[in-house]
Amino acid sequence: MRPAAAPAADVDNHEVQDNKAQAPSLAMARHGCSEEDVAFFILGKTQIACIPRLNAELEAKTEKLVRQAEELMVENKKKFPSVPTAQNRPYSAITDLSDEKTMPESSQLQMVVISLPSTLYSKIRNMEVQSADGVAVLEDCIGFSLTKAISKVEEKLKKGVLPDCQDDDIIPRVGNEMGAEAQIRFLKAKLRVTQEDLANLVFECRKKDDENQNLEARLKDTEEENSRLQRTISLQQSQTEKYKMLSQEANKKTEGLQQEVTALEKELENLKRAQKQAAAAQSATEVRLNRALEEVEKYKVELDKLKQSNKDVANQELKTIEELKTENKKLQKQKGELITGFKKQLKLIDILKRQKMHIEAAKMLSFTEEEFMKALEWGNY
Repeated sequence: MRPAAAPAADVDNHEVQDNKAQAPSLAMARHGCSEEDVAFFILGKTQIACIPRLNAELEAKTEKLVRQAEELMVENKKKFPSVPTAQNRPYSAITDLSDEKTMPESSQLQMVVISLPSTLYSKIRNMEVQSADGVAVLEDCIGFSLTKAISKVEEKLKKGVLPDCQDDDIIPRVGNEMGAEAQIRFLKAKLRVTQEDLANLVFECRKKDDENQNLEARLKDTEEENSRLQRTISLQQSQTEKYKMLSQEANKKTEGLQQEVTALEKELENLKRAQKQAAAAQSATEVRLNRALEEVEKYKVELDKLKQSNKDVANQELKTIEELKTENKKLQKQKGELITGFKKQLKLIDILKRQKMHIEAAKMLSFTEEEFMKALEWGNY
């Protein structure tokens, strides 16, 4: 029969209280207490801290266990009047009881007291202190390991040697007179409570670790944002300086432009004066221009007459040119007809020559056929 241990779900649901149990252990380590005393102090402290928070069902169970322990104590006094109490005798005596029922229970007690779930050990080993408030405590307690202390206590319990812990309140005063089986049951209940508290504390520690990681991530983000803002501020400062320089240059340019404007106004006045003079000169030139226009009109009339005469001459010349073109076309047509006639005659001459050649060839072929037939007839004979 294996010892009763909290399931994995209970361990994950009760990790919240691990920080509270770890703080006094670290304080005791700073004050020079041994690791075994710290381990037993943690067990007793977690049980004392969780007793006020137990619900009504757990209190009822503990009352039942106490009543059963008292009954078993009375029975054990009657059966074994010389058996020493569990506090004064060595731990190995619990496993040497002759009763068949107490034998497996005592072995269970030994395994329950000295063994915690492996998941809790792994969770305790994987815990890291990351908050800013716990940095000083971590530096003071370098080298202190809760798991090492518990392993040393386990080794001593396996050997049957219990350390002197008179101040521990794991078993109440009435438990000094309890029987072995009642003590085992009581310790099992206590161990369940401590395991639940340890699981809660581990959960709290992990939650704090997650919060610390989130805060570190947020801190990194804020630092990056701060650096980015610093960069933007520096860029904006440089831009403001540039804009100041540009504004100064613009002011200088505006002063120069104002001077140019004054100079241009003076020039404009001079131009107005010149324009008045030019207007007077223009009126004189207009009179001259009107006279010139009258003369131009006269010359235009004469020019129109000359153009009309030139047009008449040109029309006559065009008519003569067209007549010559028509005659030329007629001659070209006659020339083309003569050339085509010559070509046709040449083709007829070629055709007649070919016919003559064909006739001569036909005569030659008829002569050769007759000779060939004669030769064949001669061969037959």
